[in-house]
Amino acid sequence: MNGPVFPGGSSRPDDSSLGVSLNQHLAYLHERLRFVAPDVDRVAVALFDPEDGTLSTFVHSTLEGFALRGYRYPLADSRSLSELARTRATRVIDDIPDALPPDTQHSTFVRDEGYLSSFTVPLDHEGRFLGFVFYDSRTRSAFTPELQRELFLYSQIIASSVATEQAAVQGVIGTLQVVRDLTELRDVETGSHLARMSRYARQIARNLVEPLDLDDEFVEAVFLYAPLHDVGKIGIPDRILLKAGNLDDEERAIMRTHTTKGREMVDAISRDLGVGALRHDTVMRNIVELHHEALDGSGYPHGLVGDQIPLEARIVTVADIFDALTSARAYKPAWPLDRAFAELDDLVAAGKLDGRCVEALRQSPDEAMEVMERHVG
Repeated sequence: MNGPVFPGGSSRPDDSSLGVSLNQHLAYLHERLRFVAPDVDRVAVALFDPEDGTLSTFVHSTLEGFALRGYRYPLADSRSLSELARTRATRVIDDIPDALPPDTQHSTFVRDEGYLSSFTVPLDHEGRFLGFVFYDSRTRSAFTPELQRELFLYSQIIASSVATEQAAVQGVIGTLQVVRDLTELRDVETGSHLARMSRYARQIARNLVEPLDLDDEFVEAVFLYAPLHDVGKIGIPDRILLKAGNLDDEERAIMRTHTTKGREMVDAISRDLGVGALRHDTVMRNIVELHHEALDGSGYPHGLVGDQIPLEARIVTVADIFDALTSARAYKPAWPLDRAFAELDDLVAAGKLDGRCVEALRQSPDEAMEVMERHVG
């Protein structure tokens, strides 16, 4: 084999438009791969988060059966995967039932779906470990040395696609980070608050994957863009932003413009960087502009009602309020989890918050506590 060549003479799909999701891109690659490797039944990418050392499901192409979504696993808990990440070596399993330990959700999933052999490739881009791509087959010993060489080349295409996606996203986030840092200098919000609330948002989104049939690209987008929610505050005068007492009606109206100012800022920076077709850019815009909307229509800036409010904005609203309740402030101590959830329940009952988002956060309290302990300040 001389590398992945697709019908029609193309060496890879046209990904010049960032509007094509990575799930779609991977499905296209998988479709073309099947011409030369019909026994490859599943291709899945897991991303590595270097800050907390975990692998999370990201994108996949699964021909039949169920897809593993919303899954998070500490890399250090797998000796074999940790070694692959360190050495960048690949791994072949010819007989999964005999080889894989039965004590993880991933192993259970692979067995239950009838996969019999697998090939695992670390994703590396310019020396940076991105995660893994897993190739699975319902045929034993499907991954011959010849096929491994072919799949390694496909893996390079996948790594390039993931890195290109991340670079485009980080270009926008990096530029806004400068603005956000300026905002933090002028506001009571801290970097640790943004780190916590973005992880609560990811926790909520991940726990909604199955009940709402979401994909892991959406989860990742919510996590990446949640810290930008209040970026528009840079446009609010200090006399209002830093006022110690209550705002009057005029000041409150000006403060509320931070949502639309933030949206305008995001649009301008995306346009200037030439990434107007950024995948999931709508998620970013909705989080920035709509995180103060309330389900009963009493929020701002547009007074949206119920499902008119995009899910990503509803998620970030709950995450932001939860962190405010469970963090110490000059005017109050940190609330314990039970009191914080009771307050969130009251806001759900009052028609302000999405009860599904609150329940998704409540679903994994240990993860929330881990976030609190890791990001203190």
